[in-house]
Amino acid sequence: MLHRIQSELFVLGADLATPNNAKVTVPRIEASHVSALEQDIDALEKDLSPLKHFILPGGSQAASAIHMARTICRRAERRTIALQREDELNEQAAVYLNRLSDLLFVVSRWLNLKAGVSEEAWKP
Repeated sequence: MLHRIQSELFVLGADLATPNNAKVTVPRIEASHVSALEQDIDALEKDLSPLKHFILPGGSQAASAIHMARTICRRAERRTIALQREDELNEQAAVYLNRLSDLLFVVSRWLNLKAGVSEEAWKP
């Protein structure tokens, strides 16, 4: 799964660097890429208990690293949306980043489950 996502991130980079109306042809993020992320989320969530509250990021070292990646992904999503307002870009790019950040959240929960680390509820 992670190997596939790494490859898709290269596609995303080319996609974002090339407006839709460019004369060159580059690979593009498509709905099928988004669907694959959603299938990954569904597969991992089968092992997880449903969320009943917000949880604080953290836990195992691996899960914490994934939480950092999710934060970076969210930032990329916001910047992509801002860029889409200025140039004609593939709308699937922002959708992909949104679903990727959701997947990273689920991966972090799954890693903590496998490491035996309990989730800490956010208490406002």
